[in-house]
Amino acid sequence: MYPKLELKSCIIILLSSAFLAFGLYHVHSLSGITEGGVLGMTLLLEHWLNISPAVSGFILNALCYLIGWKLLGKLFIVYSIVAASGFSIAYKIWEQFDPLWPKLAEFPLAAAIYGSIFVGIGAGICVRFGAAAGGDDALAMSISHLTKQKIEWIYLTSDLLVLGLSLSYIPIQKIIYSILTVILSGQIIGFLQRL
Repeated sequence: MYPKLELKSCIIILLSSAFLAFGLYHVHSLSGITEGGVLGMTLLLEHWLNISPAVSGFILNALCYLIGWKLLGKLFIVYSIVAASGFSIAYKIWEQFDPLWPKLAEFPLAAAIYGSIFVGIGAGICVRFGAAAGGDDALAMSISHLTKQKIEWIYLTSDLLVLGLSLSYIPIQKIIYSILTVILSGQIIGFLQRL
């Protein structure tokens, strides 16, 4: 039996994934402020073990989605495919344009705040509609489902763990702004999930 998709949900998931991709391209990729979760872990593995993020990201995301599928069901995985595809397509589109804020790296506090808004709203709306645009979203949703803990605390715990490990190669000043980003984005995601 196939899960029943709602067109309205798919459109909202696609738009929120595009919003997330917009923020990651125009804010995070330029500012040097990193993320926790799967993305941060792929960068850590690349730095210390010389494993390409293309390989580690695929494996880590696949494992997280597999856990989500087992715990959250078929509809979750189908909506997540919509979200992840929408994110990838939108990111490729945004890459065709010059960055909107090319000097944003000079203002790390602003970058941290703007980045958290894009990530929080983009990922938060996806989560609200039962989708995960990335593996860390799938993992946070799964752990929250299992433990009944608020999703923002799951995000914060996993992100702080990865950012703590990232101190082994990223200057503490950058990590501080990254911590601000993950705290704010996690709170936004949690708020949107409970709406």
